Amino acid sequence: MALSKVEKNYRQLLQLKYGIVGESQQIQEVIDTLEQAAPTDLTVLITGETGTGKEVFANAIHGLSNRRNYPFVSVNCGAIPETLLESELFGHEKGAFTGAVDSRKGFFEAANKGTIFLDEIGDMPIGTQVKLLRVLENGEFSRLGSTSIQKVDVRIVAATNRELEKHVSEGTFRQDLFFRLNSVRIKLPPLRSHPQDIPFLAEHFAEKVCDKINSDFMGFSKDALSILQTLPWQGNIRELKNMIETVVTLEKGAFITPELLKKYIPPALPEYKFEPAAKDVSLVRLQSDSTSSADNALIFRTLLDIKSDIADMKRAMMQLGASMSLIQEDIEEIKHRDDKIKPESGF
Repeated sequence: MALSKVEKNYRQLLQLKYGIVGESQQIQEVIDTLEQAAPTDLTVLITGETGTGKEVFANAIHGLSNRRNYPFVSVNCGAIPETLLESELFGHEKGAFTGAVDSRKGFFEAANKGTIFLDEIGDMPIGTQVKLLRVLENGEFSRLGSTSIQKVDVRIVAATNRELEKHVSEGTFRQDLFFRLNSVRIKLPPLRSHPQDIPFLAEHFAEKVCDKINSDFMGFSKDALSILQTLPWQGNIRELKNMIETVVTLEKGAFITPELLKKYIPPALPEYKFEPAAKDVSLVRLQSDSTSSADNALIFRTLLDIKSDIADMKRAMMQLGASMSLIQEDIEEIKHRDDKIKPESGF
């Protein structure tokens, strides 16, 4: 079915402003749901694998809503320690816990009249889920360490890469909260299920990079795009975006051929198979076959972790060195200034 002029303009807006790109049926169905849900105040639950663009869609929901002139606050629930999450979301009063030297607003108060995006909602502890349910039901909550009731007007968009239904059945996620969050469900497909969109995404990311580095982009060859379409993309759109940014930046916008592209395709990791130990074995026994795929995968991942740690240490040392240089410059400047203002001796 052909799109009307209005629908084409709407999809062009989604691409230019929010980076939502694709012409596959899967993406068009997601956009249709987005178009219906965005102007409302309904709570939206976005699901999908890591890297499928959940925050991109959350940002679009806010931007196309009547709350677009108010704050959009993004919170990664999985990145905040459980002991701090409630305080970060709802705020705290002075003295509520050790280190609370002042009262502080939480993310919900910061997002008042706007939208709060709760990413990785499946990682939220049960105790915090109770307070979130109360906000959903009547917009009320209390800061940590306070008995006063706060009122807030916030739209909630949540996201997860987990199967919340499974967590509900296991008792680690509240069923009533799940029902409230699931007013509108947007399920983002993995990139491997709609490879026909990869050429459009690759062109979009390449153009954005070239705009940033002030360079012209010469394009992709047909064979290079075919290679991109055959890759597994376990990291989904985020992985594709990172790769395109690397290739285009390092090659300075050159025409991307298969030969050039292959320099940047990482080697595939061997499949990892977990073999549980027998019940009567109390010690963990390592496989002796040095050529097994599991051992190779473990060694490779360990090397990657070591490489990452070394890179972090190098960055920290460089930052420390830069800070020491600045401190030394300040000391020299102070000494120089003191020498200038030192009174001359009368003796």
